[in-house]
Amino acid sequence: MEKLKNSLLYYYKKPKIEMIKFSSTIIFFILFIHPSAVNGQSREFEILKNIELIDQIHEYLELYFVDEPQTGNISKVAIDAMLKELDPYTVFYHESNMEDYRLMSAGEYGGIGALIRDVKGWVHIIEPYLNKPAHKSGLKAGDKILSIEGNTMKGKTVEEVSSALKGPKGSAINIKVERGDETLFFNVIREQIKIADVPYSGMLKGDIGYVKLSSFTQTAFQSVQSEFQNLKADGMKYAILDLRNNGGGLLFEAVKIVNLFIPKGELVVYTKGRIEKENREFKTRDVPLFPDMPLVVLINENSASASEIVAGSLQDLDRAVVVGTQSFGKGLVQRTYDLKYGSKLKVTISKYYTPSGRCVQRLEYYDRNMDNAPVEISDSLIKTFKTKNGRDVIDGRGIVPDVEVANKKYAELTKTLVLNDVIFQYVNQYVRKIDSIESPSVYTFGEENYQDFISYVNSISDFQYSTIAEKKLSELKDLVKKDSSYQDLKDEFEKIELEIIADLSRDLMRYKMEIVPLLENEIVSRFYFQKGKTEHSFSYSDLIKEAVRILVSQNEYEKKLNP
Repeated sequence: MEKLKNSLLYYYKKPKIEMIKFSSTIIFFILFIHPSAVNGQSREFEILKNIELIDQIHEYLELYFVDEPQTGNISKVAIDAMLKELDPYTVFYHESNMEDYRLMSAGEYGGIGALIRDVKGWVHIIEPYLNKPAHKSGLKAGDKILSIEGNTMKGKTVEEVSSALKGPKGSAINIKVERGDETLFFNVIREQIKIADVPYSGMLKGDIGYVKLSSFTQTAFQSVQSEFQNLKADGMKYAILDLRNNGGGLLFEAVKIVNLFIPKGELVVYTKGRIEKENREFKTRDVPLFPDMPLVVLINENSASASEIVAGSLQDLDRAVVVGTQSFGKGLVQRTYDLKYGSKLKVTISKYYTPSGRCVQRLEYYDRNMDNAPVEISDSLIKTFKTKNGRDVIDGRGIVPDVEVANKKYAELTKTLVLNDVIFQYVNQYVRKIDSIESPSVYTFGEENYQDFISYVNSISDFQYSTIAEKKLSELKDLVKKDSSYQDLKDEFEKIELEIIADLSRDLMRYKMEIVPLLENEIVSRFYFQKGKTEHSFSYSDLIKEAVRILVSQNEYEKKLNP
């Protein structure tokens, strides 16, 4: 390897276009870690050969291509394509994309502080963050963004609008929006926006403390610890840690959060990779603040990485009951390296393993199907491990909860209302008629209001939906039409169609119980923002109800951990 390093040093002393040198550095790094690289001298040759080839291609393009090539774009496309062959988590951050990196690592960026989404071809503000520039300037959920700094946003993607809204702290931005029949102009002063690690915490049923953790940034442990301490001061006797839709983040923060509940010196997670010196064990370092407090951890299919470390280690150590649905299954660890010219490279360097010895990684990125998509680890390779108390847990499938509470399944009508932004647009006009609502915990959308919603939906001329039964019957009908027996069955098909055909007014009443909570959530968020929306959701969440039931039933809780 020393020979290779010397060769590279000599190679980079030669005059080169800076862009070419930069690209070659990246190529070298990826080849260095890629498991398909061969060993010994042949490996060194393979690395140098590929560097030479890439540089030659760049040089010939610069010299001979018919038009002057955009070398920066060419390099970026080449790097992205190369990394795509590895896994989705090995990512190159160009110097111009440092805002994305800061958002990923620290949960902060320079901007106006608002969620945005495409609605009917225009990007809208979905939710301004409480007390952030968008909110303080008067922008509201439902505002259609027409232009930014005089530049039209028509046809722009969410990414393009988001980029236009971001900028240095203290800089001003002019935003033109449409709100109902009005066109409004706002001058907003950007701030450094820190996305809250804990968007909600509070007490449920008097003595059950609840903390929702949204991501594992550099301040995640501090935030979780502080919130649980405050809840304990308020009388908390039981705890719920909600990791649903938490895609992960910093491993160290996960270890420290686990340490709140388990003794000093316990193994939380260990990592193993191709490079032995990168293998590490992570143990708790401090005396726990809540060593005996009954604990439930909530997960779902979007809980990944650091969330799975927390849930998996607490499950392996029989310290918490895990409730929800099977987690995502990301058992890969990344490290970020500084590159030249202010860029960074985030690289997958190892896999992590929970205390029982299992790795939760679900997909094999080096084993792909005909569509070049990664495949799940084969059932034949799944192994069983034991928790501290002897319970069975498996690897290769994320974290399987101790108590499964399935996600709510919605009717086709409800899904169509959401996907077509009917609820969002109805609430836009509804909230303009009222000044306030009751507190999130008690607010209800009454029958009179629901009848108004039905009238609104019926007034949408191009609103269409079909039930699953309709779709399946149509497919069957098309198939039978090819057969001579269709004429004999035609009357029967028509009778069935009359029974199952979508009837909008009828179905809006039939599925009222699942539509109303969605309307309430959207309305509550307009007045009480994300915190209020979370609080309101507790009243109809089967998952929260099950978590509470397990915690308050001491026999049930102990039985789950000590079968």
